[in-house]
Amino acid sequence: MTALALTAVGGASSQARSTYDEQFVSYPTYSGDDLELTVSDAGTAFRLWSPKAQDARVKIYAQGRGGNPLTVLPMQFHADNGTWTASVPEKLYGKFYTFQILHDGKWLDETPGVWAKAVGLNGERAAIIDLTSTNPEGWAEDKGPKVDNFTDVIVYEMHHRDMSMHPSSGIANKGKFLALTEPGTLSPDSLATGIDHLKELGITHVHILPSYDYNSVDEANLQLNTYNWGYDPLNYNAPEGSYSTNPSDPATRIREMKEMIKALHDAGIGVIMDVVYNHTAGNDDSNFELTAPGYYHRHRNDGSYSDASGCGNETASDLLQMQDYIVNSTKYWADEYHIDGFRFDLMAIHDIETMNRVAAELKEINPSIFVYGEGWTAGDSPLPVDKRALKENVAKMTDIAVFSDDLRDAVKGHYTDASDRGFATGKPGLEETVKIGIVAATAHPQVDYSKGNNSKFAYASSPEMIVNYVSCHDDLSLTDKLKKSMEGLPEKDMLEAAKLAQTIVFTSQGAPFMFAGEEVWRDKKGVHNSYKSPDSINAIDWHNKALYADQFAYYQGLTALRKAHPAFRMTTADQIARHLVFDKIDSEKNPNLISYSLTDNANGDEWKEIKVAFNGASYPQTINVKKGKWMIVAQDGKISPAEGLGEFKGGKITLAPYSALILAKTK
Repeated sequence: MTALALTAVGGASSQARSTYDEQFVSYPTYSGDDLELTVSDAGTAFRLWSPKAQDARVKIYAQGRGGNPLTVLPMQFHADNGTWTASVPEKLYGKFYTFQILHDGKWLDETPGVWAKAVGLNGERAAIIDLTSTNPEGWAEDKGPKVDNFTDVIVYEMHHRDMSMHPSSGIANKGKFLALTEPGTLSPDSLATGIDHLKELGITHVHILPSYDYNSVDEANLQLNTYNWGYDPLNYNAPEGSYSTNPSDPATRIREMKEMIKALHDAGIGVIMDVVYNHTAGNDDSNFELTAPGYYHRHRNDGSYSDASGCGNETASDLLQMQDYIVNSTKYWADEYHIDGFRFDLMAIHDIETMNRVAAELKEINPSIFVYGEGWTAGDSPLPVDKRALKENVAKMTDIAVFSDDLRDAVKGHYTDASDRGFATGKPGLEETVKIGIVAATAHPQVDYSKGNNSKFAYASSPEMIVNYVSCHDDLSLTDKLKKSMEGLPEKDMLEAAKLAQTIVFTSQGAPFMFAGEEVWRDKKGVHNSYKSPDSINAIDWHNKALYADQFAYYQGLTALRKAHPAFRMTTADQIARHLVFDKIDSEKNPNLISYSLTDNANGDEWKEIKVAFNGASYPQTINVKKGKWMIVAQDGKISPAEGLGEFKGGKITLAPYSALILAKTK
């Protein structure tokens, strides 16, 4: 599960495909677009890929759960492509169906199959609906924001319930897709919440945690208010019912998710979907196993499930039918739901070839689409290390980015130790690793990778391959991390350290990524892995927007700065090497101090030179700035990208503890 967030690149223990899995290489495959269900003027047709089934049938139902089948359709086998087919001359709109195969002389449990695009309650049965009837008004013209370069995006990671469930949200459709369609929602202090808050903050894209149909929430008992992040996939191609106002109606969840996406697009905000193709919620009882036993998962030589996900199994992207599935599933979301990007959970479980296919084929649908993911696994895998979509292998991929755990752990302290401090909270010796993050893990003449904590070489060949962050849904939120690691210090110091940490993220090359609510000092009550914690732990308390107005204003300033100044958004490693120049600072004498310049109108910036400095020490530190007319953009926890905070003529300037300094020279 993503909550583990472990870096496990494998090593000597990694083997090639297991002897058990070799049997699946020779399976015939099928790449047609009519898998499972097609409704046309000719009627309703079913096609199931299950090459080794002894028999197969389709059961038609009047409802999404309970009751006996209206009819059972026998299926005919096609040995050349491993599929089974059946059809009826009627359009069976409004009905539900399941597949069932005979395997080793036994009828397995019914399944909606792996390609169900509409489902009933708890995803038990697939539904037959007219998808065009789920389109909101104006859907044909709907599109997300244009993205020229991945470094132009500012990502805001959110869970549907976290944004809206707290009583202070002022949102009517709490915990639902529709929560982000409500304009004008206000906190008790009359401050914007919901979609208006996102617009006010200035981010470019929301990253929504898994929104496909997942396993852990009982859609028939929503009054229980069960919470889960959703990293337990059930039906990959249908929306989660608990986020809809009526999960028993298959069309409602689809329509409401589209309405949310359109509302965000109308607000100029793109939608990134978190996808978890690396494992399934169940093993033998998963829809994959009930459809084509053994094929879709990797195994050890003894036939047991391999488990690089830490969740009991891992999928086999290196087998063609599974590769096609991942590629075509993401394309379906991009086409049918207008999704603007995909974040791959534990992406290194997948092979490089699959990920390159995903990115290339998505770009054909929408050139502005982008893909990024966790460049690690949660355990070892039979997939050879050199074939994994690892952080270290990102240069072998095209139009794909990975998270920088270099910057994350160096800035705030290691994620496995709550009390561990980082560069921004006074721990010395991390300066070089922070620099690796600043240059987006690209080769730079002034960065010594041998001193890096997590990485020992420049693994990115372009800044567009890197996502910078200090926190996400995993592990402690930044607020909780600072409360623990800076325990005993005044809250003011923690707030300043948070500003410093995010300033490093937002001014580093690559794409910045932030966790929802931290702009209003959101915490999770110290819970490290809140994947199934109640709303009382996970929900954003919107009272904080007034209590921490200064924090919110600073985050607004960071987004405005980055959007206005392409110097922070360079697109090539060569640009960074030429235009980003670090000042020489003796880290033994001046620990937790980094200073650098962005020179010569970097990346076409209107500012001729930008001076950026970070002081992560608990005491003031001084740097020298060359003489000239400088505008003070950020200083002492304040930021003003447009008007500035005053002027500076060069010479010595002192940085307050836990603070950033940004100066700009226009001529």
